[in-house]
Amino acid sequence: MYNLIVRNALTRKTESDLVDIAIKDGKIAEINTSISDKADNEIDAKGNLVTESYVNGHLHLDKVYTLDRAGQKAIEEYNEGGMGNALTSIASAAEFKSQYDEKWIIENVRKALDLSVKYGNTHIRAFADVDSKAKLEGVKALLKAREEYKDKVTLEVVAFPQDGVAREPGAYEYIEESLKLGADVVGGIPWIEFSREDEQDHVDKMCNLAKKYNKDISMLCDDVGDAEERTFEMLIKKVIEMGWEGRATGQHCRAMMLYPENQFRKLCTLLKRARMGVISDPQTGPLHARVLDLIKEGIPVGLGQDDINDAYYTFGQNNMLEVAFLGAHLLRMCSDRDLELVYDMVTTMAAKVLNMKNHELKVGGDADLVVLKEKDIKHAIWYHEEPIYVVKNGKVIKCGI
Repeated sequence: MYNLIVRNALTRKTESDLVDIAIKDGKIAEINTSISDKADNEIDAKGNLVTESYVNGHLHLDKVYTLDRAGQKAIEEYNEGGMGNALTSIASAAEFKSQYDEKWIIENVRKALDLSVKYGNTHIRAFADVDSKAKLEGVKALLKAREEYKDKVTLEVVAFPQDGVAREPGAYEYIEESLKLGADVVGGIPWIEFSREDEQDHVDKMCNLAKKYNKDISMLCDDVGDAEERTFEMLIKKVIEMGWEGRATGQHCRAMMLYPENQFRKLCTLLKRARMGVISDPQTGPLHARVLDLIKEGIPVGLGQDDINDAYYTFGQNNMLEVAFLGAHLLRMCSDRDLELVYDMVTTMAAKVLNMKNHELKVGGDADLVVLKEKDIKHAIWYHEEPIYVVKNGKVIKCGI
């Protein structure tokens, strides 16, 4: 007997034919036009689209709903002058972190994760600032939430030195302590340092910690309007040098938009050698990675929410279909073929970027699914409404609306 059967499902692979999807022990066990076996639980998709659930490759979860605390100065600076003022903006946003306390952070985090469940977002790579002001308060809150929501949302906690390593005494030690507490991923933001030497040292120290503790890496690289920044290249070369291919991700990489073409092509070659992808958040800044060009080169790209009502972005619902809707406009990806790619960037391709091995609607795939109100990708992105059902690890975690 199966644990769950989704009846009368339209999938992206079956075109107009409806199928039943049988699930057992958290995996997709059978996909067929008619499954006669019974299950502990059955739901009827009624001919609507069923796909993989959504993957959010980048969210500063410790900062959600903190715009009022942080004030308007940073968000005004962040969007000025083609992001040339991003460094100043981060400094302006840093002061309020002296107020960080696990007790109020966790309440905001729960609110954001409840939205994750509502909108079928079952996997999040979640960043927590770690520095002399924030200390370990954000990491502790996210680790607590990871346990609370483990049956609904897979939370990867990233220990993130937002204010630098060379610039921020004690940040390195806080990152290592975060890993000892149980953080899943080593973060970084090397472009924020003041010299090339310090940028390289930032990359090296964080990558060496990742190797020491056997962790994946996610770094915010070149998140600034400066065509001379090359920290993404530093990271890629370090990943190859340390034999960490397939275990690192570049986040933002906005300066790529300003690179000379030859520099961009060299970067793509290195990315393929490192088996690395990129998470882009085009809705949270006036620059973004060259998403479509990267995909054409065979480099996976995912989309992220990035921020929810914090010092860098006013809005956000943890709704990856809303992110896809915004991305389709900002990336000029509005044809039917492009929309299929955009949908991949919040499901299967995003999973590939984050080194998730089995996030695919196929026999043997993980049973993390959404049953939508729509019958095709275009309308799903167009209306970006919450799913009717959300399935996580083969169990229905949201039923009806």
